[in-house]
Amino acid sequence: MHLGNVHPKNPTARREFAGLVLSDSHYPGRLRQPRHGHEPASFSLVLEGGYSETVALKTFDCRPATVIFRPPDETHSVAFADAPVRIFRLDVRPQWLERFGLSQTGAPAAAAGGPRAWLALRLYREMQEADEFSPLAVEGLALELWAETARESAREASARPPRWVERAREMLREQQPAGALTLGEIAAEVGVHPSRLAHEFRRCYRVTAGEYLRRLRVERAAHALAASALSLSEVAAAAGFYDQSHMTNAFKRATGATPAEYRAAFRAAQSRPS
Repeated sequence: MHLGNVHPKNPTARREFAGLVLSDSHYPGRLRQPRHGHEPASFSLVLEGGYSETVALKTFDCRPATVIFRPPDETHSVAFADAPVRIFRLDVRPQWLERFGLSQTGAPAAAAGGPRAWLALRLYREMQEADEFSPLAVEGLALELWAETARESAREASARPPRWVERAREMLREQQPAGALTLGEIAAEVGVHPSRLAHEFRRCYRVTAGEYLRRLRVERAAHALAASALSLSEVAAAAGFYDQSHMTNAFKRATGATPAEYRAAFRAAQSRPS
């Protein structure tokens, strides 16, 4: 991820596989970069550190286990936090998309700790341990990552939620795990009947409010697994799960990896020099 005239602290590790460019870079803390663009579509996985990125009219809080998608030629600006940042990036060139008949359009999007983060982390591992099978593995993982992102974009574009539904989703995101609001309390706050809230939430976001809350718990757990030294049981409690077993089952369903596998993969990435 080259940012104008600012170069990574260490040289970028880079590999190319038939139109897919994979890179691993370190950046200094407190970096500020004004709005600029890149030709190919891209995904960035935060391995270490944190920063704020504005793409189009959306601003994303990027922490470890966050994946950001940028459409082709989309401009963005970046503001890094105080600590150094490490980013794994996948650039998707137009010829690769054309080969598979994939659309180059799409909206900027962020995913925190779900299946897209696990797919991106597996792509990082393929870049580091390249062998004769890596081109096939990289292509398959990139297709999965593109499909996951396109599917989520289609869900969000299928229905424009009323402002009160968006507010209900914001309330779910803002609440602390230990103080979960009931559907009735959220409905009262936004001024609708609970049954209407349940119906409209599912229509707009293709998940129930309960399913969305479970997704948020997995996101919290993923960030903690990637960026903290908390034990698995402590991560489970902090994210709002009943216990470690509950977290393991939910995490495996959401990402395809257990919390222990997820943490081990991130630790290996963070300890490997680029």
